[in-house]
Amino acid sequence: MLRLHGFAVSNYYNMVKLALLEKGIPFETVTVHGSQTPEFLAISPRGKVPVLQTEHGYINETSAILEFLESYSSDSPLLPADPAARAQTRALMREIELYIELPARACYPQAFFGFALDEAITRKARDELLAGVATLKRHGKFAPYVAGDQFSLADLYFLYSLDLACGVGQNVFGLDLLEDFAQARELLDLLGRNPNVQRIAADREAEMADFIALRSAGRT
Repeated sequence: MLRLHGFAVSNYYNMVKLALLEKGIPFETVTVHGSQTPEFLAISPRGKVPVLQTEHGYINETSAILEFLESYSSDSPLLPADPAARAQTRALMREIELYIELPARACYPQAFFGFALDEAITRKARDELLAGVATLKRHGKFAPYVAGDQFSLADLYFLYSLDLACGVGQNVFGLDLLEDFAQARELLDLLGRNPNVQRIAADREAEMADFIALRSAGRT
């Protein structure tokens, strides 16, 4: 059986977890935080989560894991069959990660843990976030899902990147990143009614207090 290593507060871990649940693939979870110990580096060369344990070894990096799962099971496909549509979906995934998730991540210490960041960092992140949201407005179809009428891997990136980015926008910049982006709001609401999304949200909430305590102690 597949084993998913990571922790429930990690947005990338939750992307993989939702893919497993949506595709109906049996799996076990192993709660672990990323680290630089020799033991963990042996399964994740950069010491990050998530990591998927398979009968053939360990797979790290979220995008590689998601691609593996698509090949592993043809049930409930999360990429379109058409090559052009598949490429567009992958492009949306990449745009959300590079232009929304990563700029927001630079501000997580200030947004969620109260650590003041250099103004140059926050200014750059703000500009990149606004440009990233504008990119998603132009490229996303929202019909009703990000890439069209099929729930796809792009929606995993959307769901678990936009929520945190909106928190950064509000907590650091006093901005509502979705103020004039009704389609994104509607999709977040739609995805929030998914039972698997609700299950993951409950797991995340249950682990949040312990995660914050570990973070405050400098152990994550």
